[in-house]
Amino acid sequence: MKFLTAFLAFVTGIMLAAAPARAVELSIVSGDTGNGIKVLREILDRYEKKSGNKVDIVVIPPSTTDQFGQYRLWLAAGSSDIDVYQTDVIWAPQLASQLVDLTEATKDVVAGHFASIIKSQTVNGRLVALPIFTDAPALYYRKDLLDKYGLKVPTSWKELADTAKLVTDKERAAGNKDIWGFVFQGNAYEGLTCNALEWVMSNGGGGIIEPDGSISINNPKAAAALDMVKGWIGTIAPPGVLAYQEEEARGVWQTGNAVFMRNWPYAYALGNSENSPIKGRFDVAPLPAGTGEGARPVATLGGWNLAVSKYSKHPDAAIDLVKFIASPEMQKYRTLKTANLPTIAALYDDPDIARQQPIVPRWKQIFLNAQPRPSSTARIKYNEASSQFWTAVHKTISGDGAAADNLADLEARLTRLKGKGW
Repeated sequence: MKFLTAFLAFVTGIMLAAAPARAVELSIVSGDTGNGIKVLREILDRYEKKSGNKVDIVVIPPSTTDQFGQYRLWLAAGSSDIDVYQTDVIWAPQLASQLVDLTEATKDVVAGHFASIIKSQTVNGRLVALPIFTDAPALYYRKDLLDKYGLKVPTSWKELADTAKLVTDKERAAGNKDIWGFVFQGNAYEGLTCNALEWVMSNGGGGIIEPDGSISINNPKAAAALDMVKGWIGTIAPPGVLAYQEEEARGVWQTGNAVFMRNWPYAYALGNSENSPIKGRFDVAPLPAGTGEGARPVATLGGWNLAVSKYSKHPDAAIDLVKFIASPEMQKYRTLKTANLPTIAALYDDPDIARQQPIVPRWKQIFLNAQPRPSSTARIKYNEASSQFWTAVHKTISGDGAAADNLADLEARLTRLKGKGW
């Protein structure tokens, strides 16, 4: 009898060891921009086939400001409804306490990613998100229109304004009444912080909050940059640009109604899609510089990552999902489909990417100009600091107060927010 009991126990142990892990249902939340959701679904279909798990996408609006607010609500409530969050590069310091530490689980893969991006997602020694693509905006320009009038790609904001006006004047005189010179993200949200940081820094006006914690935004060069942009509204840029986010700007651009656009890499593949009116008629260049001492091209560092909620009921499966989406194979797939920039250095030399998305290797030059927002300095206060900044900028470019006055008020508000430290 003892032998039979032992034998049955032995057989049962073998069966349990050989049994496949029970499939689980996971959820991942993502904003809906361009064809990002479609490509994510294709990647998740591959993961489901490989793992046996099921993954639902929780789709939320494209505004990163709205996304961050919703994330905070879910996490504050300790919700287990979301297993994996798709996070902006600036959110790590603010969400870190409610995310799983991925350091140990990803030690076999992190070396392949750009070290600077891994550092940006590491808070107090904890890796709280794994990157899936990086971002830096570029100046999109209608190559056909510049060639038509014998014009060069502008390298300064003044040249851009002059070129945009010249082309739109000529095109409108020829009957193209709907064309505008320049579209960008002018709505009062995080995207305006990105645009305005580029205007200010490229004009030698500093980085809003410096690495040492000092507040630098209240200065004549920053004010001059915002006054410059205010002059664009209704002249080279449509009045409605004050409500544009990424997709609204792309909508005007891709219908052929803009000479220039500031946007992220995702718009390149969409602009060259089969039914795009501007397919093969545009190209990209680094964003322009300002004028005077300290002027240089600046592109805001963007990028998206995947984080696992500490409230997930299936953290191991969620980590497995994150590693799958962030893997070289899936980053390559995403890049081929969307022209998103990979975070794995080796992929910039991949022959398939070079052949099918030749813009990606070229984007390295733009990436070299990338400037991070001051999230690592302001840390948990960054979201409010950014909100104060984009509010002051939006007031200025909308014509509500002078730039110098609005920046002086902004400095006072940021000083109160800073208190005894960031």
